[in-house]
Amino acid sequence: MKIRFVISGLSLLLFFSCSPKTEKVPLFNGVDLTGWVAVVDTASSVSGSEVFTVRDGMINVSGQPFGYLRTEKKYGDYTLHVEWRWIGKATNSGIFQRVQDGDKVWPAAIECQLHAGDAGDFVCLGGARIPEVDAPPQVKFPVKERNSTDSDIEKAAGEWNTAEIVCVGTNIKVFINGSFENECTAPAETGYIALQSEGGPLEFRNVYLQLR
Repeated sequence: MKIRFVISGLSLLLFFSCSPKTEKVPLFNGVDLTGWVAVVDTASSVSGSEVFTVRDGMINVSGQPFGYLRTEKKYGDYTLHVEWRWIGKATNSGIFQRVQDGDKVWPAAIECQLHAGDAGDFVCLGGARIPEVDAPPQVKFPVKERNSTDSDIEKAAGEWNTAEIVCVGTNIKVFINGSFENECTAPAETGYIALQSEGGPLEFRNVYLQLR
């Protein structure tokens, strides 16, 4: 159902250097969460401002309750750069692409999985569908299988990982720590970008776009 491969550092460099880009557009200013909207489970008494905070130039995510931090603006074609690391133990999180209107814990979006051992997989959220995954409508979160040869692509808890997510039209490509991990056809060409709270604490830094 999909073709998976790992490309060399030289090939990755060539891919990005040949891709048309504009100047870097920071999504996180390193000081506060200006430009972001926090969405958390309404069943919880914990506010979004407690789940998502800024410390030492990094976005800190508590992991509980579930929710996400999304951009105020929608974006179309871009390369998204995000760095993350786990605090204590590697658990679960994600980076959402093409998030649609209607803020809720599971929005209509395509998730780039950051779950430990599965970084780079896709998850279809909120009823979103991708043709690469053949699943019945009642399956809410079909996940694309990870290639077993990629088991060491992620770094240990406490070390920084990098995700590069290229969105052009309905096409989404994911690179984790310099290796091509996945590709899919999204159901939308624009949407918000979001960082997830789902499991344990982690930090994000150097969150920016190259608009295409």
